Amino acid sequence: MKHACGENPSRVYSGTRMDTIWAFRQGYDTAHKIKDKQDAFCAKALDGQWADLGEFPEDLQWEALVDVLRGRVKVHNHCYEATDLDGIVRLTNEFKFSIAAWHHAHETYLVPDLLKKAYGPTPAIALFATNARYKREAYRGSEFAPRVLAENGIRVVMKSDHPVLNSRFLLYEAQQAHYFGLPNNLALASVTSTPATVLGYDHRIGFIQPGYDADVVLWDSHPLSLGATPKQVYIDGIAQIENPHASKKPATSQKVPKTPDFSQEVEETIKYEGLPPLDPKKATAAVVVFTDVRSVYLRQGSKIREVVSSSETSKRNVVVVENGQISCIGSLSDCPSALSNGVQKVDLEGGSISPALISFGSPLGLNHINGEPSTNDGTIRDILKSDPPSILGEGGIIQAVDGLQFQSRDSLLAYRAGVTVGVTAPSSSGFLQGLGTAFNTGSPHRLATGAVVQKVTALHVAIDSSNPSVSTHIAVLRNLLNGAGEGELGAYFEDIVQGELPLVIQVQSADIMASLINLKKEIEEQSGETLQITFAGANEAHLLAKEIGEAGIGVILNPSRPFPTTWKSRRILPGPPLTQNNAFAVLLAHNVTVGIGIEEQWSSRNIRFDIAWAALEANGAISKPDAIALASVNLERLLGVNSPNTDLVAVSRGTLFDFDGKVAGIISPHRGVVDLII
Repeated sequence: MKHACGENPSRVYSGTRMDTIWAFRQGYDTAHKIKDKQDAFCAKALDGQWADLGEFPEDLQWEALVDVLRGRVKVHNHCYEATDLDGIVRLTNEFKFSIAAWHHAHETYLVPDLLKKAYGPTPAIALFATNARYKREAYRGSEFAPRVLAENGIRVVMKSDHPVLNSRFLLYEAQQAHYFGLPNNLALASVTSTPATVLGYDHRIGFIQPGYDADVVLWDSHPLSLGATPKQVYIDGIAQIENPHASKKPATSQKVPKTPDFSQEVEETIKYEGLPPLDPKKATAAVVVFTDVRSVYLRQGSKIREVVSSSETSKRNVVVVENGQISCIGSLSDCPSALSNGVQKVDLEGGSISPALISFGSPLGLNHINGEPSTNDGTIRDILKSDPPSILGEGGIIQAVDGLQFQSRDSLLAYRAGVTVGVTAPSSSGFLQGLGTAFNTGSPHRLATGAVVQKVTALHVAIDSSNPSVSTHIAVLRNLLNGAGEGELGAYFEDIVQGELPLVIQVQSADIMASLINLKKEIEEQSGETLQITFAGANEAHLLAKEIGEAGIGVILNPSRPFPTTWKSRRILPGPPLTQNNAFAVLLAHNVTVGIGIEEQWSSRNIRFDIAWAALEANGAISKPDAIALASVNLERLLGVNSPNTDLVAVSRGTLFDFDGKVAGIISPHRGVVDLII
């Protein structure tokens, strides 16, 4: 049985937390009274007291709760905050029933001793790895929660809450939990034996041993390595994939990843009750020397190049940075300034330096808590459903730059993960979204140097809706491109027709894309100019890869690992093991400029893993420099960012592409600083 406390019950009825816990107590009190009457009835029957025994006391409305009190039904409780957890703990002790698991449970790691006071066995905790801050109750969620709970002897289960997270990649939750400190055995158990035990199925599944269901997976790499993919799945001993496809994985993927030490971050998280300071610390010296650098990737025009190879394992390089600019790369003898007095040294322990990344696709920078209206910039009106406020004037258009909010926790976490620029369009569920903007994710406020990277990037529209019709959307777009717009709107569409401003179209269906390809050709024949058009979302773009490439249209795949959530995105290309190629490889093979996007702002911090995963599934078709380009130079081109992001990311012990590496610093030539994240 599922219980819920906190915000979720208020969607069903208008009430407070006190109302919720009172409703629980009232329900369990009623069930308790029925149980007592049933016990008395049975006692009399067993004693042979048949006179005036009457009918067995029962009430269908409360039957399930009576079974909870009898231990016949397991209770799973959706509960986030410590105050609600406390209420449920008291409830379990008052009515003597146990909780199997608390779900989502973002604040459980802050109150492990409270959890142990629940009646019966300590409940397990079923939670996400990094998905947090999407509503107020989740604001204190921490990537270190699984580690902290395990250290306190509490069972951890990683979950997807599908379709919140794609259940096909449930193992990724365990991988992330391991990256942030959950021991490897418990990380694997969190998606196998632990949930089986918590659910009461451990007599059949969750373990590989005689007598159990023959449901097993053969992985192409260690299950905790990034991008681990099934080579075969057996259910009841029967192979489920007729022709499994596998991508070549590096030899290191066969071993448990050597994850970083986050002990200091865990200590800070507990100290500040889930809200540790996230602001980066500027280097104390004008000259910063990064030592033991194994690989370096740099921008060269519109490309990313590897200038120091990771294959040169015997050579340990230094990278000297003066006032945010790299002044020397080489050995100590090559860079004498590295030996000067007063320099600040940062040992990367065989790590790497590479271009910083860009986030696009979520409302990052426009709110602090997505589900909390008071923290949001808000949603703009759909001009096809209602008239905009008259004070905006004819053809008024919304600019995302006006609604930017800095120092959100998601922005700062993205910065600490090497994502230093966010490109965001105004939030809208309608056709016209407005003008996008580019901002620095680590800046304290809009007036700080480099905070706004580019005021206006591209104009964004969406053609996915059915109300009004898709054909209505395309007709409106055609008229705007033919000069029907008024005021600002008309001026910006004139820039689009002249090829001076990119048009980013949110679209999933290949059928709609085909119509848009024809529309682009039609307008270009009339104007004699080439339009800059980008398809964003584009789950079905692979079906038109050749035509998209010939039309000169770019594509931002979002999500990067697709799921057919709607009918318009049903024809996805899932990638290995179900298909040989992923959409990235197919589009790149047809000379399409491809970028990578995200759907929710919390996942900005994971873009480094998204690009690595895309490359791993491409079976060698995407090199490491090409993977970096997916979230850097390619996105700049596709989104109209004319001010290049020259920031660099220093990673200790590994690279941006693996679970070994930890971001140690951000090198910013534009701001003339080095921010240290250690």
